[in-house]
Formats: sequence, C-alpha cells, structure tokens
Amino acid sequence: MHTIDDVKRAISGDKQAFETLLFSVEETLYYTALSYVKNKDDALDAIQEAVCQAYLSIHQLKHPEYFSTWLTKILIRECYKIVKKKQRMIPFDEKELLKRVDYKTVPTQSTQTLKELVYQLEEPYQSVLILFYYHDLPIKQISETMNIPVNTVKTHLRRGKKQLKKQLERSEYFEKII
Repeated sequence: MHTIDDVKRAISGDKQAFETLLFSVEETLYYTALSYVKNKDDALDAIQEAVCQAYLSIHQLKHPEYFSTWLTKILIRECYKIVKKKQRMIPFDEKELLKRVDYKTVPTQSTQTLKELVYQLEEPYQSVLILFYYHDLPIKQISETMNIPVNTVKTHLRRGKKQLKKQLERSEYFEKII
C-alpha cells in the first residue's frame, strides 16, 4: 500500500516515488482494465496510456489521499476509449453479479444471459452496477471516478437494479411461454 508521503514526493517530481506508487496498485489496475476491455493486450495498452498520462499530470493532483481514485479514473477513461474504438462491451462475470444482486436463479441457456441484459441497460446504470457489484467500489469512489454526485450514483444503482430485475423477469417469462 502506498503512503501519502510517497504521493507527495511523486507530485513534487520524484520518479522513484511514482514508480513505488505504481507497484502498489499494479494488480488493481490490471484487473480493472481487464474487466473493461476483456483481453490482456488491450488491458496492458490501457494501463500504459493511463500511467503515461498520470506521470505527465501528477503535479496537478491536489489531494494526495485520492491518488488511487484519480489513477483509476484515468484508467477507466482509457478503457472506454479502447472499448469504443473496438465497439465492444464491458465484460464481467455473470454468475458473480447475479449472486451480488441477490437474484435467485441463473438464466438457462435459452434465455438471455445476464451479460446481454446488462449491455441493454443505459450507460450510466451499466457502469455503476459493474463498478459497485463487480469491482466492489464504494459509492463515494464511484462518484469521484465518474464525476457525478453521490446521490446520482445511488439513483443509478437503484434504477439499474430495477431495470435489470424487470429484464430478468421478462426473459424468464418468455422462456416459460416458448
């Protein structure tokens, strides 16, 4: 884990301190990027771009205690660029998300998969659900990462879960009729 002193030294231009910071968050960065872009090479590209941008702009970081949030925000922006460029969706583990939203049944092969249903959600709901349930980010950090108020994050979570539940129920209803 990095310390505030390491961040302050990196802000003042200490390259070794910046490198220490990166080593302390490398695993988190990798898995975050991988969950957005879905393949190792793209994840590494996103990390490389994010680290480069962070290095060039770390002197602008006003609150050292938010270093991880700040870097994650840069990384997510880079991941979105890659996803948009390749026109892919944000991947996640379907069973894990079902378990975390307390849904009792997993869709069968013939029903729409949870992944497809989440992809059909509007963008802010999709991102907030994935960041909250899959990445275990607290609401406050999601708020900072997405540049939206905490209450907006809560609203997106509530509405996203409601829409997802309706889609799951509709999917199962159509499964029963077919």
